[in-house]
Amino acid sequence: MSRIYNFSAGPAILPEPVLEQAAHEMLDWQGTGMSVMEMSHRGKAFVSIAEQAQADLIELLAIPDGYQVLFLQGGATAQFAAVPFNLLGDHQSADYINTGSWSKKAIAEARQYGDVNVVAEGANTDPMAIPPQSEWKTNANAAYFHYCANETITGVEFPYIPDTGDVPLVSDMSSTFLSRPLDVSKFGVIYAGAQKNFGPAGLTVVIVRDDLLARASEQTPSVWHYQRQAQADSMLNTPASYSWYIAGLVFQWLKREGGLAVMAERNERKATKLYAAIDQSEFYRNPVVPEARSWMNVPFVLADDQLDATFLAEASNAGLETLKGHRSVGGMRASIYNAMPESGVDALVEFMADFEQRNG
Repeated sequence: MSRIYNFSAGPAILPEPVLEQAAHEMLDWQGTGMSVMEMSHRGKAFVSIAEQAQADLIELLAIPDGYQVLFLQGGATAQFAAVPFNLLGDHQSADYINTGSWSKKAIAEARQYGDVNVVAEGANTDPMAIPPQSEWKTNANAAYFHYCANETITGVEFPYIPDTGDVPLVSDMSSTFLSRPLDVSKFGVIYAGAQKNFGPAGLTVVIVRDDLLARASEQTPSVWHYQRQAQADSMLNTPASYSWYIAGLVFQWLKREGGLAVMAERNERKATKLYAAIDQSEFYRNPVVPEARSWMNVPFVLADDQLDATFLAEASNAGLETLKGHRSVGGMRASIYNAMPESGVDALVEFMADFEQRNG
């Protein structure tokens, strides 16, 4: 059976060498006689897996001293609540910018636990864009500033790291995490669900600055309490152990491939090819201003939406799967994460040109 090109936004494509290694180790991990799924998370074997994954992630991102790296559960959505629980402290409110669906969800969740100051609205503009920082109505006394680095559904991505001064910067990086180098020192908290760019569903990585650990409210659930999880090496309860293991294999694959600088070059090249195919056509359109276009998630619409079903069916027959856009926006969406080979983008571009020639 041949592998298809999987353009799913998440759970998403994983590197084939990672899947092959996991398959090879499924029944017997390095002579232990058992699968990683069967291991005690307290045993030496799994502790070694966990420690190696953490060390590799710290190396890949060049995470400086003064940060804790946590491997938690609940997805990024759980962090919509965990962030205010852990960071509001004695402050009255937090700043959020709304650039799309995931920003909206984070804002709605945070409002259950404190006041939210929405500094700007960019979710409903046409074409979609990120409001200029000069227009943001920020609060200098905010507990933190939260933004979604990349809106998976609409393909709107911040092309820069916001400057928030002394206000701790918090980012949901679920769909852009590890796609390029990142200056972690500019952030108070970074969180990312694994199922988009570095592992299977069930795992969430949280990187939190040490000086923020003491802010958690007394009502913070233990499993999402950053300080308690840091003290327990992310094992306050049984972690998502197999997802953690697969993420560790992805980290090792990234290192073998040359690290995040190499990933950035590949990802930019893939995105440039796909956007060029869209922009050079009168048959396809991307709804995002060029400076805010995502490298990871590329939505596009056809000139005639009556052809959507035909496009998807023919793409599937060509081995190009999961291209249907999110139900809230329609159209198409190609997610081209780290593990998507350049040949997959080439195949999609070739198919799009052929489809346009026959139907345009």
